[in-house]
Amino acid sequence: MALVAVLYAYNDLPDVRAEHLDAHRGFLASQDNLVLSGPTSDGGGLLVFEGDTAAVEAAVDEDPFLAVGLIKERRVFEWTPVVGSWKTQLGL
Repeated sequence: MALVAVLYAYNDLPDVRAEHLDAHRGFLASQDNLVLSGPTSDGGGLLVFEGDTAAVEAAVDEDPFLAVGLIKERRVFEWTPVVGSWKTQLGL
């Protein structure tokens, strides 16, 4: 099964982000095909899913952060790990 990466760039709305963080994390936790997720050092977010790009894109359309205008930019693309310790650890 393919891996799909999602990169989020957020609007600078710290109060809105704090208010909706639990809903966002709950939404992500409910995604059975989510492999890893977390914030990035540049203030964005990285999500990695198993599945196909169209299905993942449709799923993240339901992210509560999108509904409240926190996501300024979103990139969704297939990712193919080639080398590295996680490739073996994750059975990729």
